[in-house]
Amino acid sequence: MSDLSQLRLGTAPDSWGVWFASDPHQVTWDVYLDEIARVGYVYTELGPQGFMPQDPEQLKDELDQRGLTVCGGTVFAGLHQGAEALDKAIVDFGREARLLAAVGAEYLVHLPEQYTDMRTGEATEAGDIDPEQWKNLVTGTDQLAKIIYEEHGVKLVFHPHVDTHVDTQQRIERFLSDTDPTLVNLCLDTGHIAYCEGDNIEIVERFPDRVTYVHLKSVDPVVRARALAEQMPLSEAVKLGVMCEPPYGEPDMPPLLDALGTLDREIFAVIEQDLYPVTPDVPLPIGARTAGYYVGCGLGPVRRWPY
Repeated sequence: MSDLSQLRLGTAPDSWGVWFASDPHQVTWDVYLDEIARVGYVYTELGPQGFMPQDPEQLKDELDQRGLTVCGGTVFAGLHQGAEALDKAIVDFGREARLLAAVGAEYLVHLPEQYTDMRTGEATEAGDIDPEQWKNLVTGTDQLAKIIYEEHGVKLVFHPHVDTHVDTQQRIERFLSDTDPTLVNLCLDTGHIAYCEGDNIEIVERFPDRVTYVHLKSVDPVVRARALAEQMPLSEAVKLGVMCEPPYGEPDMPPLLDALGTLDREIFAVIEQDLYPVTPDVPLPIGARTAGYYVGCGLGPVRRWPY
């Protein structure tokens, strides 16, 4: 039986067009926090590393002023590149994990590095990796997750992503089969999986114990078809609106939410809609409509905020 009350609705700076720690085409962290509080969100991710205040006491104060709680953070790493990349990731993820632990959050989302530039879309490396690089990726992820948990009590969740080496359903399932389930679990990003024509519900049903964190994201099927046909980089597809509001995109959310509800445990379900670059007046109404949609589906919490 599905229990949607265990899905904890949140949002992320990505839904406000934030892809970088600092960029003139993005809102600032204080505007983001003010606006998600106005909508009524309770949970938020930290966004790109360095976007939010890095001093734990300042961050706690800013969150408390707005009645907000951090549910997770995100960091990129190219672990397929080997030992040097792992060493760098241990430092970067460790810094983020310390901040997360200080504000009471327990999930750190591992984003694999894209092989296209996030601003220009230009290819930065090959779209396929060899067996040695795959081994680096899976063993490196296991090692990174072990260190982060043992040193900070923070759990690593891996995020499949368009324009990376873990994008399709086949690659996601291989990654889950090759990594240690006691250390590494999945951030099920519904939009990235749908973009690559994967079946989100099938992944949930095949790996129910590995789905411990969720990004709720929707894909416009018409824009996706064009992007795939033209082999378009993700950054260009996002500018064309490939990520859209949930009533108008894929996957079909109600049956997917029901599948997640059958997992019978508390799971953060964080709304994302890639908007970079975007004018600052655009994200707030989208964020409000999207929150309303998911509340209508039975998710929460969302509250009225006395602004």
